[in-house]
Amino acid sequence: MSEFVNKIYRHNTIIYKVILFLITTIAIVYLFPKGGQFKYDFSNGQLWKYDNLYATFDFAIQKTEEEITKEKQSIRKNAKLYFLYDTEIVSQVKTVFKTKLNQLNTNDSLSVNDLEQLQNVGNNIIQKVYKIGFLEGISENRVSKNNEIIALKKENEVQDILFKSLYKSKDVLQIIRNNLGDEPYSYGQEILLDILAGIIKPNVSFDKSLTDKVIENEINNISYTKGKVSEGELIIFKGDIVEGKKLAILNSLKSESESKVWTDSNYNWIIFGYTILVSLALLMLLLFLSKYRTEIFDNNNKVTFIFFNVFAIIFIQTLVIKYNSDYLYVVPLSILPIIIKAFFDARLGLFTHVLTVLLLGYIVPDSFEFIYLHIIAGIVTILTVSELYKRANLFISVAQITLIYMLTYFAFSIIKEGNASQINLNYFMLFAANGLLSFLSIILIYIYEKVFGLVSDVTLLELSNTNSKLLRELNEKAPGTFQHSMQVANLAEAAANEIGANSMLVRTGALYHDIGKMLNPMYFTENQSTGVNPHNDLSPIDSSTIITNHVIKGVELAKKYNLPDRIIDFIRTHHGTSSTYYFYNKEQELNPDTKVDIKKFQYKGPIPFSKETAILMMCDAAEAASKSIKNPTAQSINNLIDRILAKQMADNQFLNSDITFREIEVIKKIIKKKLMNIYHLRIEYPE
Repeated sequence: MSEFVNKIYRHNTIIYKVILFLITTIAIVYLFPKGGQFKYDFSNGQLWKYDNLYATFDFAIQKTEEEITKEKQSIRKNAKLYFLYDTEIVSQVKTVFKTKLNQLNTNDSLSVNDLEQLQNVGNNIIQKVYKIGFLEGISENRVSKNNEIIALKKENEVQDILFKSLYKSKDVLQIIRNNLGDEPYSYGQEILLDILAGIIKPNVSFDKSLTDKVIENEINNISYTKGKVSEGELIIFKGDIVEGKKLAILNSLKSESESKVWTDSNYNWIIFGYTILVSLALLMLLLFLSKYRTEIFDNNNKVTFIFFNVFAIIFIQTLVIKYNSDYLYVVPLSILPIIIKAFFDARLGLFTHVLTVLLLGYIVPDSFEFIYLHIIAGIVTILTVSELYKRANLFISVAQITLIYMLTYFAFSIIKEGNASQINLNYFMLFAANGLLSFLSIILIYIYEKVFGLVSDVTLLELSNTNSKLLRELNEKAPGTFQHSMQVANLAEAAANEIGANSMLVRTGALYHDIGKMLNPMYFTENQSTGVNPHNDLSPIDSSTIITNHVIKGVELAKKYNLPDRIIDFIRTHHGTSSTYYFYNKEQELNPDTKVDIKKFQYKGPIPFSKETAILMMCDAAEAASKSIKNPTAQSINNLIDRILAKQMADNQFLNSDITFREIEVIKKIIKKKLMNIYHLRIEYPE
């Protein structure tokens, strides 16, 4: 059991990568659309590049979404409007009219015959008004020429009538006046006019609920097909243009084929196929890291970061497609290569971007257009985005990327449509929005630095500012150490540039590598301006402890000031496990009869574990030792550098740093050249 646990412990990084690989694969496959893939690729206006296509089964020709939408709009526009005839109102009006007449007192002006005559005239008017119906106020603009005929529901019967045959308020007033005769009216006619004007009210109203119900029923009964293709029927010849009816038939065949493929019996096989394709893409990414970016592959935190970004881009793109595929190009995929390049390098950024776009090809419509457009944009991103700490650079790069998006889309549009008249200008707005969203990369870089402990060039530039609080404090308390750090930074930067290492990282690490010395500055020779050496009053072992402790104190100080781990690595490793040999020899001289344990005079390490930390160790030792040469010459500097680096190599200080002998020789030449230039500038003037 213990052997099994030991094996797991020894191979924990590989086990973690396997688990990460499986989780990412499963998550991406889960996001894939639940539908089969049509084996033919086509689009409107293109040539049919395959052999003659015949139907292998019967299927219906589906109407397009545009056709269905137009049909629905036509139904709503031409729908018959339903109105309700209220018989209760008619009865109420007649009853009220009779009551009003009975309430009139007989007088000299109105005899019984007059009242009977008024009653007959009034009933005749009421009968005429309500024979068809008195319409309640409704805008005539609502009734177009397409629905002049309306449906009038009277009790349980519905009859079609002309809308204009219904009486409106002005029509009712005209009917009353026509039946009363010519003016001037008699006393009785005026009374009758007042009564009728007060009691006659509309009895026909628009029945919105019934109208909407009928329209909805008609929409639900719309046929979504417009013909049928029989098995064996020719669909399209090789070389024909895909357009019109042929395009509709091919789209219908694609839809039907995908629904037939994605069945319960085939589900597991299709998922298996998707899993293989996704696994291959992610495996290529891991193999690339393993072969060309070993330092990243060995760091599980960095591998997790890369896989997380790949999944995040696919996840966001999937959400947009599920919400509304019209916003497909609003997702700023260029963020991925920007971020990967900011933390690692351009080659890895482009490789990751291409694999991600290929995976998205299974999710998006018009996959070829999507893949081509985003790969071109990704290449432009890698070529143009540099030095993110210069804000103008990002603005210029995003503008160029957006322009490339627009030009590529324009080219695809005129190829498919044959002219520029059908270009959808909304896509240009989407590309502009895409460009604006690309600026989120700056915020994401900041967040990733905090979450994953990574360091970008933007942060390195901020940290390398010698006016920062910590470096300013170092300059004030230990000016000699500060000048030494500046010289080492220049040497290290030049060496890193020569072998292709991260020059910004090694320069920043060099500026901070000796910050622990500011706590006891006078115990280090570069700060002893008075000629007094406090080590004269200490034992060799105490002196060695103070010297070696500047590494531990530097790490504590760096953590106090929240320096990134990648910078702290330079503080921890710049002396590796070397020893303070001067104090060891001194202790041995004081105790000639005993064997002094050299481990008491050693730094705690660890040894450098990257090219950058190895460069700093070489440059630090070389620059410090060069100060001890009283009369520097080209030969003395040459011999000194050879001796120092040979000693470091003999002590296995570069064993974990993945640096080659050739690179060490290149670094050695750069250090010699730079130091010789420094000392050649010391011109001796005659006294």
